[in-house]
Amino acid sequence: MRTATLPSLNSQKAVNCGALTMDVEVEQLGEILVIAINRPAQRNAVTREVSVAIAEALDRLDKDNDLRVGILTGRGGYFCAGMDLKAFVSGQRPELENRGFGGLTERSPNKPLIAAVEGFALAGGFELALACDLIVAATGATFGLPEVKRGLVAGSGGLVRLPQRIPRAIALQYSLTGEPMDAATARQWGLVNEICANGEALDCAISLAQRIAVNAPLAVRMSKHIIDESSEWSRVEVWDKQRPLVDSIISSTDAAEGSRAFTEKRSPVWCNK
Repeated sequence: MRTATLPSLNSQKAVNCGALTMDVEVEQLGEILVIAINRPAQRNAVTREVSVAIAEALDRLDKDNDLRVGILTGRGGYFCAGMDLKAFVSGQRPELENRGFGGLTERSPNKPLIAAVEGFALAGGFELALACDLIVAATGATFGLPEVKRGLVAGSGGLVRLPQRIPRAIALQYSLTGEPMDAATARQWGLVNEICANGEALDCAISLAQRIAVNAPLAVRMSKHIIDESSEWSRVEVWDKQRPLVDSIISSTDAAEGSRAFTEKRSPVWCNK
């Protein structure tokens, strides 16, 4: 299986407790931050060090005004096979306080995050993909929550997020049987946004990220925020809660720039204000 090659632009090594680790590679491609788990010999299983490195990269994504979209992927033809069981047996836990598994499942970034999935996205790996906003998958990708086969439950968001993304009965079927779901089936149920040839998931995710990044950053972040938060709003309060959020965007400098650019038939120049 071919692995997409990243251009080497503004690359940085993830830092964990003052030491350099190549278990997670972080590269900036213009306005896109690509975060790649780099443990292919372990099918990109997550250790605590991996969780810390991903969390640091996501903090960078949110804090850097030059960054618009993040991509989470894995090297070597795999997305992630879940928790590193050898590290777990030795007493290491991959969950971070207030961040969850992989430094992501309990705290998503404010900016859009795309999962680029090749190969396995199983157990905690599937939960990482579900914690992303969008999923791009290669035709050979496999998703699943096999925890019940090991006497466990998917406690890092899989049992909560999966029935939010696909019909409840289908989510129950895969959660209770522990059976895998192929990419075509995931696409059929609306779990996967785009499907591509094997080895091209990262390229496809970069293309999707670029289509998001050209838009006004404030409007993109607020759109994500409203979609995420509105599931908790009652029918009575939805308009009162949404109105001030929408008004903050309408009154922004970028909203005025977008309107001017449209009337002047040119591309807008966003200032993120």
